[in-house]
Amino acid sequence: MDEGTWFAQQFEKNRGHLRGVAYRMLGSLNEADDAVQETWLRLSRSDAGNIQNLSGWLTTVAARVCLDMLRSRTARAEESLETQVASVTNKPSTRDPEQEALLADSVGVALLVVLDRLNPAERLAFVLHDVFAVPFEEIAVILDRTPEAARQLASRARRRVQAKESYASANLSEQRKVVDAFLTALRSGDFEGLVAVLDPDVLVHIDETAGRPGAPREIRGARNWAQGAIAFSQMTRFAQAALVDGSVGIVFASDGRLSRVLRFTIANGKIVQADIIAEPARLRELDLAVL
Repeated sequence: MDEGTWFAQQFEKNRGHLRGVAYRMLGSLNEADDAVQETWLRLSRSDAGNIQNLSGWLTTVAARVCLDMLRSRTARAEESLETQVASVTNKPSTRDPEQEALLADSVGVALLVVLDRLNPAERLAFVLHDVFAVPFEEIAVILDRTPEAARQLASRARRRVQAKESYASANLSEQRKVVDAFLTALRSGDFEGLVAVLDPDVLVHIDETAGRPGAPREIRGARNWAQGAIAFSQMTRFAQAALVDGSVGIVFASDGRLSRVLRFTIANGKIVQADIIAEPARLRELDLAVL
């Protein structure tokens, strides 16, 4: 077997790992596959015979490729979120929705959403260290910083990702049961199951972006809202419970990008109020964390 064939086989053995790294870094299946392909191109152009630890080398290169892609996103940040959303909506997608859903489910929609709010260096440090156990000494080389600086980046990211300890865990546990029951009923199209977790006089506020043109911006009554909510059951493949402004709510994201949030007020085991938020400016203001 010649050296090129051997390295190609070794790359294929590492492809799944590299895809996992890239997906957690980028939150998009298309972009993750692009990063993996670029990693292969860099391997094919390198002096592969001098690589001592191929798996570690590939992880480092893939991380650098993802970091460049994340920084490129940041450089385009002056473009409004509304324009970006419209561009993505109108652009033909080559991604496999089933694979995207499976990956999002395995990683966690809420985690991808919160990671998307970190800066590129924080995201890389957190993902490589906390998810893939890459030492800070290696992360520091990728980021061109000291190991201690890399450690601080990961620590800062960790605090932003995780739920704040000040939240009352018992109350969150009760809220989580209600929200999980709501999601389960919505996913299965269970009308009566939805009604069961809603207060009979539940009040729902819908912002302009989230609602259909001409549709009411306010709905009152459990059965009224449940009837309309069932129509959106397919969206729940990219939905997950998360902390929204300190209480349990639901985040929706495709390609790792936040598109909609349900913020709940829960009392006595029922949802008494819901805010459906999709306006980009309001989404940016929300305090989100992973449960």
